[in-house]
Amino acid sequence: MNITLIAHDRKKELLVRFCEAYNSILRKHNIFSTEDISKAITNSIGCHVNAFLTRQRGGYQQIASRIICNETDLLIFFKDPLTENMQELRETEIARVCDVHSVQVATNMAAAELMILGLERGDLDWRLIMNSASLTRLERTGARDTMSSV
Repeated sequence: MNITLIAHDRKKELLVRFCEAYNSILRKHNIFSTEDISKAITNSIGCHVNAFLTRQRGGYQQIASRIICNETDLLIFFKDPLTENMQELRETEIARVCDVHSVQVATNMAAAELMILGLERGDLDWRLIMNSASLTRLERTGARDTMSSV
């Protein structure tokens, strides 16, 4: 599964601690994050994290694009609801794209723990079936070759 991990500035340390706690589960999957968070996670747990650009340089757009292309199965986004946020429109867009494409989203520790434990139990395996069906459909139409060249 492809898991994207992002957080507001005041929640980044919490996200790193979450990764430490669930390191054994996360290691079994492809992890993605913005540059700064990916470095912090890699330094903390020694697990490779694929890096997007920082949010200021287009990272949120990269994340949304992967969701639209069915390349994200779970988004864990630790939000800080008490801090004014200049990126709120982009974050709302990411949430909308997740809703449109049936990608699970966790925005706090409680929801993230439920999602990651469900992932370990196999509760999200339906995404694998959906992804393979989408891939087959793309291959039948020839769209996969077009998409990979972009």
